[in-house]
Parts: sequence; structure tokens; C-alpha cells
Amino acid sequence: MEAKRQDIGMDIDENKKDTQNKTNTQDKADTSNKEDKPDGSEKEEAQKSTSASREILSWVLTFALAIGAAFLIKNYLIINADVPTGSMENTIMPGDRLIGNRLAFLKDTPERGDVVIFHYPDDEEELYVKRVIGLPGEEVRIDDGKIYIDGSETPLEEDYLKEEWTVATGPYLFEVPDDCYLVLGDNRNDSWDARYWDNKYVSIDKILGKGEVIYWPLQDIGKIR
Repeated sequence: MEAKRQDIGMDIDENKKDTQNKTNTQDKADTSNKEDKPDGSEKEEAQKSTSASREILSWVLTFALAIGAAFLIKNYLIINADVPTGSMENTIMPGDRLIGNRLAFLKDTPERGDVVIFHYPDDEEELYVKRVIGLPGEEVRIDDGKIYIDGSETPLEEDYLKEEWTVATGPYLFEVPDDCYLVLGDNRNDSWDARYWDNKYVSIDKILGKGEVIYWPLQDIGKIR
């Protein structure tokens, strides 16, 4: 009988130990889970950090796309130029800034009367703006301030000239090579143009675009004609 009591006592002690061990293990597990899971403030901080990173990335991408678009537009669609002198008065005034269309001559070729932006033949680092007068293969004669094309007896009509042409009025004879153009300024009395250049003609591949619009200063804004 005594032996049975001892066995029962041992069983009770063992059950108590098992229960205590399970409780300790559960407490440790609960503590571990609490340590692993961030509290509400940590989650909020993490979300704020992620949101800020995404916003910064968005701004960087927008800025990069804007720069890329500006580069493409400037180098492949339009050209910006200015005329610091009075050589193109009254069409373009000194200090005017203008936009040229780089695609204007992608399929077509310059026509007589077009205002073009091009590399100056005597120094290709400089950009000039002049008006097309002679086309490829033409003979252009200037006599007494009048222009005659291919032996015509009727002078070219030039309603864009600033004033009566009285300086360097000829005689000049130009035979325009193939794929080249003869260009002059609208202010013939004060224009450094083909009459004075060593290299008289502008090659088609040196023409960067057609002058389209004056955008500055505000009082001169308008389409170039």
C-alpha cells in the first residue's frame, strides 16, 4: 500500500514538472515572437522610409526623362540661334533669338527666300542666319543692286530688304555648285555674306535648319517670313 502511494506521488511530481516545462517553453516562445514582431511605430517608420525612397526615385526618373527629352528636342528637332548684328534687319533684329526647324529639310530642300541657320563656310564653328538667294546649279548675277537668276532680264523681287541697296551692289557673278546654296543678308548695306566670303557657298549638309519663329524679346515674337 505504501508503495502505491509512493508511485502515485511520483506520478504527480512528474506531471507537475511536465506542466512547468510546457509553461516555461510557451513563455519563451511568446517572448521570442514579441521580439520578432515589430511594434506599430516600427512598422510606420518602415513604411515612411519606403515611401520616401519611392518618391525620391520618382523625382530622379522624372528629372532624367526631362533631360533626355530636352537633349533629343535640341539636337534632333529644333535649333536655337541668335543674330547679334543688324545683317538680317528688318526681318530679324539685333539680339533676337529664334528657333529653327531641324526637320524642315529632311525630305524637302531649301527654297529661294527661306531663312536658314548654317555653319559659316569660312569658320564652321560659327553659326550664321541668312536668306537663300541662289539654288544648286543656278547662275546668279548681281548688278546695280539687282539680282538676276540664270540670265533672266527681270530682277528678283525682294520685298524683305531693309532699305534701298546701295553698298557692294555689284557686278558679281555666282555659279552655284550642285548641293550648295548662295545666301545673303536682308540688310544688304550692312551684311557680311557671300559677297565677301572666301568660300562663297553653303553646302546642303552644313544647313542645320529653317528659321521659323522669333521667341525673344517679347516685342519681336512672331513667325519669320
